[in-house]
Amino acid sequence: MPKIRRLLGGLLTVAAAVLIVAALVVPDAVTRAKAGTFLPGAFLRVPIEVILAGAVALVLPARRRKPFAVLAGLGLAALVVLKIANAGFRTVLGRKFDPVLDPPLLRDGYNALTETDGRTYANLTVALAVVAVIALVAALVLSAVRLVEVSTRHTLPARRVLAGLSAAWVALALSGLTLFPNAPVASDSAITLAKSTVRQIPATIRDERQFAAAVRHDPYASVPADDLVAGLKGKDVIIGVVESLGHSSLTDPQMSAIVNPALDAANAKLGRAGFHARTGWLTSSTYGGGSWLAHGSFQSGLWITSQRRYDEMVSGDRLTLTRAFKDAGWQTAGMEPGNTKDWPEAGFYGYDTVFDSRNMGYQGPDFGWSRMPDQFVLDKFQREIYAKATKPVMAEITLTSSHEPWTHIPSMVPWNSVGDGKVFESQVVGAPERSELWADPVKAQAAYAKTLAYSVDSLTSWAADYADDDAVLIMFGDHQPMSVITGRNASHDVPVSIIAKDPAVLDQIAAWGWTDGLKPAADGPVWRMDEFRDRFFAAYGRENGMALGPR
Repeated sequence: MPKIRRLLGGLLTVAAAVLIVAALVVPDAVTRAKAGTFLPGAFLRVPIEVILAGAVALVLPARRRKPFAVLAGLGLAALVVLKIANAGFRTVLGRKFDPVLDPPLLRDGYNALTETDGRTYANLTVALAVVAVIALVAALVLSAVRLVEVSTRHTLPARRVLAGLSAAWVALALSGLTLFPNAPVASDSAITLAKSTVRQIPATIRDERQFAAAVRHDPYASVPADDLVAGLKGKDVIIGVVESLGHSSLTDPQMSAIVNPALDAANAKLGRAGFHARTGWLTSSTYGGGSWLAHGSFQSGLWITSQRRYDEMVSGDRLTLTRAFKDAGWQTAGMEPGNTKDWPEAGFYGYDTVFDSRNMGYQGPDFGWSRMPDQFVLDKFQREIYAKATKPVMAEITLTSSHEPWTHIPSMVPWNSVGDGKVFESQVVGAPERSELWADPVKAQAAYAKTLAYSVDSLTSWAADYADDDAVLIMFGDHQPMSVITGRNASHDVPVSIIAKDPAVLDQIAAWGWTDGLKPAADGPVWRMDEFRDRFFAAYGRENGMALGPR
């Protein structure tokens, strides 16, 4: 029995050491871009934090070692949770977690999971996450206490181990050996992450103060609305937001083979109907999700990168594109099929009428997260807004068919058969589960690209079939899709097009340097998304041939 106890004790000690080391060296991104391949080399490192903590524990009085171990375990658990948050945010939003600004997005993630996979699945996921965090904290605290207790009983061997690890760490650091990209075997990644997170907090607070000042000082606040959009007098202006239409879909060979022909076909269709287009690039304020942040940036001229900024924006009276048209006498409408509850921000944006998932009368099947296909939304807009308008219309139509998980790919039906949406029921039969689709990145990319092709086809088909000679269509992508599609470190750029029959509309943006057609040039101008509003007002806010600027 004593031998068995010693053996079990030794195994527990080794397990505790392995867990501590793994927690310290695991990076906050452990998969290859696109391939999803696990990289064990990320764990084959020597963390200096173990050496430093061990040295502190050995010099402390015996009575203080256990409390130190508990604190160290708690701190390490917090670090691991931060790494998990970073990994998740890198995967979905293409950036690290911001502890000041991002906690509200966790709720939005829960809502998205509920809408995609159901409330039961979402609740189960949250429950498992809570249990996992509790287990992680307990395991790391108990492991730290165990190692300290063992080192206290065997002080001399513990010192020798620390000395050997110190020598090995210095030798590895001098050699520069690396088994994982940007992760030397001689690791100090935990200290580096802790330092960068601490430094990030005051920087974020400072940036938020600057943003608050920008919210209060709108250069166009004193300009009469009629002057702001005088260059589009009498025109119907339709903004079509294509979910996740991003740079990668036009440049990655796997996806561009599907998307670029769809854009060419759409451009030809528009041309036959008498339309012309010019296209450029915008850098989105978000990535992988958070579409409302991009919409806010595009409409308000503010750089909306977080929920806090969005809330601050909508609580004020910042002038939006929609409200400028409304104040100038246009009828305004919002088509928001992704909304499932009241949307107080509609008043801030300046919508007279809002249609959402509750009042569109859709009776067909869900298409993954998207509650209805884009063609139904456009048909509803045509019948309820555009065909009945008694004055120029300014509308934003959010197209959601290309929203993840891309498991359901709609297809066009004759416009006169759209009806209440039941005609789409056969199109959801045989759709794969998300886990099945995403297990094969190539298939996931193809499905994503096909949904984009459908969204573009829906919007441009509506324009070609129904839009009159005074229509102006603005089509843009809100953000790039998640990194499971684009790979890591992808561009945040998205295409934006202005489409019109009247040549004067495009002549007024000739100085922008955009490319003819629906595909932007690879070396074309790139603006941040928050620049669009002010450039739009400057281009179209003209009277008597004089360009309008902020005053």
